[in-house]
Amino acid sequence: MNIVILGSGNVATLFAQAFYQNGHQIAQVYSRQSANAKALADAVKAQATADLNQLNLEADIYLIAVADSAIPQVVADMPSITHGIVVHSSGATPLEVLNRFPKKGVIYPAQSISKQVNIDMIHVPIGIEADDAATYQTIHNLISPIAPHLFSCNTEQRLALHLAAVLVNNFPNALFNIAQQVLERQNLDFDLLRPIILETANKVQNHLPSEVQTGPAVRNDLGTINRHLHFLSYSNELTQIYQHLSDFIIKSRQK
Repeated sequence: MNIVILGSGNVATLFAQAFYQNGHQIAQVYSRQSANAKALADAVKAQATADLNQLNLEADIYLIAVADSAIPQVVADMPSITHGIVVHSSGATPLEVLNRFPKKGVIYPAQSISKQVNIDMIHVPIGIEADDAATYQTIHNLISPIAPHLFSCNTEQRLALHLAAVLVNNFPNALFNIAQQVLERQNLDFDLLRPIILETANKVQNHLPSEVQTGPAVRNDLGTINRHLHFLSYSNELTQIYQHLSDFIIKSRQK
């Protein structure tokens, strides 16, 4: 297939390289920054452009992989696409944002993606949504050789998955940052926590989170909880985070 990539960030780079390596032609890469468009285009032997008015109109797939907040403007500025399928890769953006195009869909990778980390797409769940069965099948045929863990999901399901991904990925990482700050106040190294972080992640590969919850809140150990809260008293914000999470765990065990 001939593919146009709109975007040059983490997701755009992942898909552009995966499509290219799987034998598809990347006809064009668009980015508002000419240098970024050229860098990705050179990597996949494509034409680069920073002007949506110069967009290739003969491609089979147009993948919009930009920040969620930028999708509506990119869609509004794109020329009319009558031949190919226009898709976006956002977890939180409705399919309807693409309503001005006759063929539309979504390819959502449920994974944290960065250019610095090599992602094996064989293990990445990919949610697909499309406005009709034929479009869905075309998208499925494009993605399945690259990422076989595919599933159908509508906009609401995709939003739920995106929210859940934030809860298990972005929020824990923020807690790791807090933990690092707590340790640094006592001249301790974050490396001391890496084994327990790994063990926690490994547990939920074979058990539900509710089955393996541990800690003072599960035991309703108010003495330890209060000592922790006293330790955090230098920061009202961190105290509230600790208290809210502990309260949630305690209430969950009481249900």
